This record gives sequence, structure tokens and C-alpha cells, in this order.
Amino acid sequence: MRSFLTGLQFLTRLHIVRLDNPSMEDFTNSVKFFPLIGAVLGLIYAAAAFILFEFTAEFDLNMPVHFGSAILLAIMLYMTGGLFCDGFMDTMDGLLSGRERERMLEIMKDSRVGASGAMAFVVLSLWYFAALMDLGDEDLYAMLFCLPIISRFMVVYVITKFPYARKEGMGKAFSEVGGGAFWFALVTTLILLLAGGTLAYFAFFAAWIFSYVFASYATKKLGGVTGDVYGAVAMMAGATALLTMILLGSSEAAIELSDLPLL
Repeated sequence: MRSFLTGLQFLTRLHIVRLDNPSMEDFTNSVKFFPLIGAVLGLIYAAAAFILFEFTAEFDLNMPVHFGSAILLAIMLYMTGGLFCDGFMDTMDGLLSGRERERMLEIMKDSRVGASGAMAFVVLSLWYFAALMDLGDEDLYAMLFCLPIISRFMVVYVITKFPYARKEGMGKAFSEVGGGAFWFALVTTLILLLAGGTLAYFAFFAAWIFSYVFASYATKKLGGVTGDVYGAVAMMAGATALLTMILLGSSEAAIELSDLPLL
């Protein structure tokens, strides 16, 4: 339980139980619970969408889809504290710099955001915003639930299957996890994605393919992956999953929000 709460506290703003000074072992053991943490976030996202688009309608307040999508995106960023966003921007700054390996790693470690990272984040934010608007009404709730599960499994995949590039760093604690975490996370993810039906599984495998390609590219450039790359994978795998959902566009497999657990 402590490992799950450690991961929840690190990956989200949800501090159910305050854990002071979690150990490196706590961080390492929390990796297998990342998809479950994604499910917690997914429930929050789906509930927020329900309030914005369904609950308000009961009071004859019709939320404009553009404004509602912007609020949803803001909630998604707030609930994670921008953790993966920061990793995405740092990764883009490094990989798009065109420098040698060591210089790329130095750029990624710099707390300042460069032009490449800022521009890439603007484009990615527009991608998410457009995707939230384009998801069909019957798909929206189930896909909001499944999206953070998929993206966080991809982090587990990259952590367990690709070498770590640095000798030290926050991501190093996660990289020490054993192979059993991957299988636990995979089984958990496949069960949770039943909520999204066939469409969610197509999105899952598309995101997995992308994660493999991108992590392989990063490994070639950096000699491995870093904590920043974990964040970049989560953000871009999520974007890939959203695009897949929209392109396939089948709502037959999606479930209604009322069928989601705990709601």
C-alpha cells in the first residue's frame, strides 16, 4: 500500500496520506502501480467531463464544447502537476538541439525551457485540445478513463525495457525495478481497458508501437532513457492513443460513464 501511495503522491496532486521522505525502494516498488494510478486519474477526468457536459445540462446550462475541452485539459495538467509536461519539454530541447550525446543530456537537465521545448509543448497541447473536441459523445467518458491508464503503462514499459542513460538521477530509482513489475502492470492495464472496449485496445497497441519507436530513437541518441524521456513517452503515447481513437471512431465498444467503477 505504501508503494501505491508513494506513486500516487509522486505522479499526481492527490496526497491521501502524507508520506514524508519516501525511500528509493518505495519509488522503485511503485512502478507496477502506475496503471492503477492512471485509473484514479481517469475516474477524475471522466467525472469532470460528466459535470461539465451532462450535469450542467440538467440546469439548462449548455457548456460550449471548446470551452469545456479547455477546462478538461487544464484539469488534466493540474492533476499531474505538469510532471510529464516538464519531461516532454526537456526531452524536446535535448533531442532537437542537434548536439552530441553529453550536451543533449546537459540541456535536458537544465531547469530552463528552451524554444524547441516550448514550441513542441504548444503543438502537443493543441493536439490534446483538438482531440478532446473531436471525440464523440459516447466515446468521451470511456476514453478519458482509459487515456491515463495507457500513457502510464507506456512509462512502465520504457522503464523496464530500456537502459537508463545517466549514472544517477530521479529516474534511476524507477529503473531499478524488476521485470515482474512489467507483467503486473500489463495484466492490470488489459483488465482496466475493458472499460473502453475494442477501441481502447487499438489505442493501447498503437501507443505501444509509438513508445517502442520513440524510446529506441532516444536510446540511440542518448545511450538510454532518462526521467525526462519517461515523461515525453507518457505525453506522446497519450496523444497517439487519442488520435487512434478518433481515426477509428467506433463508439460501439465504448461504455457510458454510469458503467464505470465507483461512479
